Amino acid sequence: MKLALSMHLGPGGDRAAAVAFDEWDAALASRSYSATLADAAPVPATGPDARRLACLLNLLHTQALQPELLLIEGFVHLDAQETPGLGQQLFLALGGRTPVIGVARAPLPGTPAQCQVSREEDAPPLIVTCTGMDLGAAKARLRAMHGRRRVPTLLKLVARLAKNAEG
Repeated sequence: MKLALSMHLGPGGDRAAAVAFDEWDAALASRSYSATLADAAPVPATGPDARRLACLLNLLHTQALQPELLLIEGFVHLDAQETPGLGQQLFLALGGRTPVIGVARAPLPGTPAQCQVSREEDAPPLIVTCTGMDLGAAKARLRAMHGRRRVPTLLKLVARLAKNAEG
């Protein structure tokens, strides 16, 4: 099972959601999960990654999920020097056993051009970074995902679940 993950940081608690899928071209999730971290700390001055990581790990642990691969909104690496982003931190927190693919809608300064993936003509490319697998394979899998628009169907679904699901 593969999992697409998303999180929503809010004043009433941080919510993580996941949708499970087996095939890259799946139009529907085989299952969905969510968890709220009610006693979330304020966003630290150094950035929200620590809070986001805690939120995602809470979901994986409370639901006892052990996927073969994780697909997250955001960056695995922040630049060409592979400065660790949320995805790399998640990979390390899980013992380096589960590959992580990060998908972002816009590049950061220093993002290599090789990380760009176009899914829709005349639309800005998505940015793909990964750890635990080859970048070319990660890009091919993202291209294969269901959805006629720029962002794959399952990534839209999991973002909606994280933002709108009831606690």
